[in-house]
Amino acid sequence: MDTKTYAVVDLETTGHSSIKGDRIIQIAIVFINNKEIGEKYVRFVNPGQKIPAFIRQLTNISDEDVKDAPYFDEIAAEVAKLLEGTIFVAHNTDFDLSFLQSEFKRCGITEWLGRKMDTVELSKVLFPTASSYRLQDIAEELGIPLAAAHRADDDAEATAHLFLACNNKLEKLPEDTLNLLHRRSFQLKSDLSTLFHEALKQSRRNRPILISSFRGIPYRQIKVSNSRNSETLDYPLADDIKAVLLEKGYSEFERREPQFRFMDTVWATFEEQSEVVVEVPTGIGKTMAYLLPAAIRSIETGKPVVISTFTNHLVDKIKGDELDRLSLILGTEIHAVVLKGMEQYISLGKLEELLRIADESYDETLTIMQILIWLTETETGDLEELNVSGGGQLFVDRIRKRSGTIPADEQKADYHSILMRKSIHSNLIITNHSMLLADLNREQKLFTSLGGLVVDEVHQLTNVATRLNEKVFSFTNWKYTMGQIGSDAEGQLLQQIDALNHRFSSTSTHIKRRLDATFALFTEIFDEAVGVMAFYNLPTKERKRDNRIVYSLSGIKSMQSYFANVASAMSDYVDNANALTNSLLIHQDNMTQNEQALLSEWMYWIREITIKSGEWVEIFLEGDPENYIVWVEKDKRSLPGSLTVSKYPLDGSSIVKKFIDRMKDEQTGIVWTSGTVSIKGNARFIPNQLGIDSQVPLLTFDAPDHFYEGAEIYIVDDMPGIQEVSQSDYVEAVADAVIQTTMATGGRLFILFTSLDMLRKTHDLIVESEQLNDYALFAQGITSGSRMKLLKSFRQFNNSVLFGTNSFWEGVDVPGDALTAIIVVRLPFSSPDNPVFKAKAAKLSEQGMNSFAEFALPEAVMRLRQGFGRLIRSSADKGFFIILDRRIETKSYGHQFIESLPDVPVKKVSLQVMVKELEDCYNKVE
Repeated sequence: MDTKTYAVVDLETTGHSSIKGDRIIQIAIVFINNKEIGEKYVRFVNPGQKIPAFIRQLTNISDEDVKDAPYFDEIAAEVAKLLEGTIFVAHNTDFDLSFLQSEFKRCGITEWLGRKMDTVELSKVLFPTASSYRLQDIAEELGIPLAAAHRADDDAEATAHLFLACNNKLEKLPEDTLNLLHRRSFQLKSDLSTLFHEALKQSRRNRPILISSFRGIPYRQIKVSNSRNSETLDYPLADDIKAVLLEKGYSEFERREPQFRFMDTVWATFEEQSEVVVEVPTGIGKTMAYLLPAAIRSIETGKPVVISTFTNHLVDKIKGDELDRLSLILGTEIHAVVLKGMEQYISLGKLEELLRIADESYDETLTIMQILIWLTETETGDLEELNVSGGGQLFVDRIRKRSGTIPADEQKADYHSILMRKSIHSNLIITNHSMLLADLNREQKLFTSLGGLVVDEVHQLTNVATRLNEKVFSFTNWKYTMGQIGSDAEGQLLQQIDALNHRFSSTSTHIKRRLDATFALFTEIFDEAVGVMAFYNLPTKERKRDNRIVYSLSGIKSMQSYFANVASAMSDYVDNANALTNSLLIHQDNMTQNEQALLSEWMYWIREITIKSGEWVEIFLEGDPENYIVWVEKDKRSLPGSLTVSKYPLDGSSIVKKFIDRMKDEQTGIVWTSGTVSIKGNARFIPNQLGIDSQVPLLTFDAPDHFYEGAEIYIVDDMPGIQEVSQSDYVEAVADAVIQTTMATGGRLFILFTSLDMLRKTHDLIVESEQLNDYALFAQGITSGSRMKLLKSFRQFNNSVLFGTNSFWEGVDVPGDALTAIIVVRLPFSSPDNPVFKAKAAKLSEQGMNSFAEFALPEAVMRLRQGFGRLIRSSADKGFFIILDRRIETKSYGHQFIESLPDVPVKKVSLQVMVKELEDCYNKVE
C-alpha cells in the first residue's frame, strides 16, 4: 500500500435517491495514511424533512438528533475540500459516491474527481469464502468491531479496518498469484489495480509456506499423513468417566442418560460387528454420542470409521463444529477427512486451460480472481467453499472435476485424489448419503475395510437412493450446452476450431459442412420434439403449481418416434464432432499452448454433448415404465424455455438393500440413526422403507422427562378449515395469525409452509399490510441467499421472522432464545398432485394397500416431528409450537400427529386467547 491518502466515506440517508428528494442525515469520513487510520470527520445533517420510520429503526437516528444539525448545503464545500486529492473508499461506492455527487451538484459544488475503491468488490476478491459481503457480516467474520451497524461513524471506521485487512492480506500473497490478479484487476469496476500493483512490488520478499505451483498457478499443499492416530484409548464404560470426558469439550455440559446409552449402543455394535436402528431425539447430543466411540474404535482397529449424513451442509457442520471438540475430549488429535462427490472439487487442469482463453466477462474475471486467492488457502479444493455470483457459478461449474483420469503432472495437485489417499490413513471419513451409495457403482471401492459405519439422518436415505437414478431434461440447459459449439459466428468456439482445423487439415471444409448439416438436422428434430411436448394435449389432467403446468408422460407412445429421431441426430452430430476432434489431435504436439487450450475446451463441450445425448436416451427411450414416473413441467408464459422433463424411480430400497448386503460382506458394524425412524402404530416405518431386515433391533432413546418442560403446543381452533375456504381466504387468516403472534412474542419465529406459493402470498400480504414494518422478515425463495445465509440473518436480529418451506422442517439448529415459536401453517402432507407421490400412492393401491394410511399419513407425521425438533434443543430452551391447520383436531387421523410429538401441554384455543397468553408470558419475562 502506498502513501496516498484514502478517504473512507459512509452516508446515512432518508432513502436511495437524491434526485427523488432523499437527503443525507449523517456523513462520516475516516482518513488513512501510511496504513494507519488518522483523522475522522463525522456530522449529523438536517435533511429538511421527516426521517422515515424504517430509516429511524435501521440507523437509530431520530428527527431530534438532526434538528439542530446543518443542512448539507452548509457543509458541502467543506466536505468537497476534505475529499480533494484523496482516493474515495466506500462499502458500495455505487451508492455512497453517486449520492454524494448528486448532492454536490444540487448544492452547486463541482463534482469530486479522482479514483474510487469499493470494499465490497475488494472483499469479494480477497475473502472468497466469506458467507456474506454485507458490512456487518464481513466485519463479524473478520473480527472487526462494529458497535452500531448503519451509523455512518461506526460503518466508516469498520470499512477502514476492512480496507486495511484487505491490504494486509494482499501483501502476503505469492508473487505468481499477484501477477495473475494484477493482470485482471483492470477489468474490475472500481480502481483497485493500483493496490494489486503495490502489493506486487513488495511480493518478491514473500513466499508463503505450503504453497506449490501447478502450471504457474500457486495452490496450497495438503499434508497427507501416512499413519492414522494409533494411541491407546479405552472406551469409557462408566458413566462418570463419560461425563468427565464430555465436560472437557462443553463449557455448559448437561448430563444426559440417553446420550450415554446411545454411546454404549454404538460401541457395542462396532465391537460385535452387528447392525442396529436407533431413534435418538434432538437435543441429547446425538452427534458426539457416535463420534466418540467411532474415534476410539478406529484407533483400536487401525481402520477408519465412516460417518454419513444427509447433505454436504451437515457434513461440513460435523467437520467445523464437532471434530476439534472431539480431539479436546479425547486428549489426542483425531484425523478426519471429508469426502464428497468428484464434481464438488476443482480441476486445476481445466482452470489452467480456461485462463489461457481470452474474453472474460466481469463475473468471470471476479470469479477467477476469487479462485486464485482461494487456492492459496483451501485445504480441500471443495468448490462449495466459494461464495461467487450467479454468473460466476457458471464458470465454477466448468472447472469441476469430471473424470477420474488425471494427467501425470496434475496428480500431485488433484485435491479429490489427495483426499481419497488421505482417507486411507484417517480415523474418521465424513461423507454424505449420495457419496456413500454411489460406492456401489465404483470400480475401486472407497468404503472398504472399515472399523464401523454410522448412517445419520437415515430417514432420508431412500430419497437419496432414488435421486441417484433421477434424470432431468431441461430445455434451457440443453440450449446453453449446444450453444457453446453450435454457432460459427466470429470469435465463437466452432469458428475458432474450424480455423484451427483449416491450419492443419485439408479436410476442414468437408468436416465442417457435415457438422453444420447434422447440427441443423438435430436442431430441427429437437425443436419439433420439444414443440410437441410443450403443446401436446396430454391425457393426464393438468395441475397448476406456481404458474407451472405438470403433466404425466405415461401413455404418450406416439412421441417415441420423436425421441428416437433426436437421439439418432445427436449421435450423428457427436460422431462428426469426434471426427473433427481426431483430425486435430494428431497435430496437438505442433500446436501452441493457447491452441491446445482451445482444443481442450472443444473436447470438453463435446463430452458434455455426449453426456446430454446419453441422458436423452435414459429419460425417453429406456427403463421399465412400471418402475419409473416421467412428467413434464412447463410455464405457458415462457415456452419452450421453461420446459423440463423428469424421470424418477419409484423405489430406492433395492439400492439400499444392495448396499446393506455389501456392508455385511465387509463384516462392518452398522448404526442406522435419526431423530425420527418410527411413528405410533408403525415402529419400523423407516426401516421397512429401507429394506432393513426385520430382525435388526430397533432401539428408542427418549429425552429425559424434564427436557421438554419449556415447550407448549397450541392448536388454534378458530382458524378457517383449510379445505373449506379458498386459498386466498386461508392465506389472509394465516397472515393475521402470523402478525398477531409476532407482535405478541416480539419475533424470533419460524413460519413453516409446505408450499412456496402459499409462502409467497402470505409474505406479500404481510408486507403490504405494513403491520410488521418494525420486524426483520426473511423468506425462502424471496430473500436472496442460501438456506444457511437466511438462517444466519435470522439469528442476527432479535425481532426476526423466517418464512420457510420443506428444507426448514429439519436439519437447522437454532438453540436458546434465538427461536421462541414455530407456526405450522398446514399439516405437512405431500401434495396429492405431486407426480412422484401420486405414482407411489397408485402403486400401493394396486398392491391392495391403503396408500393414505401406509404412506401419506406416516410421511406427514414424521415431517411434523422433524418440525417440532427445531424448537427445543436443550432442557433450558422454551418455546411454543403453534398449529393453524384445524384438521389436526377435526379429522380422525389428527390424534396420530399429536401422539407422535413429545408429551407436552396441548392447548386448543382461539387465536385471541393464544395471543393474550403469549403477551402475558412475555410481559412476565420482561
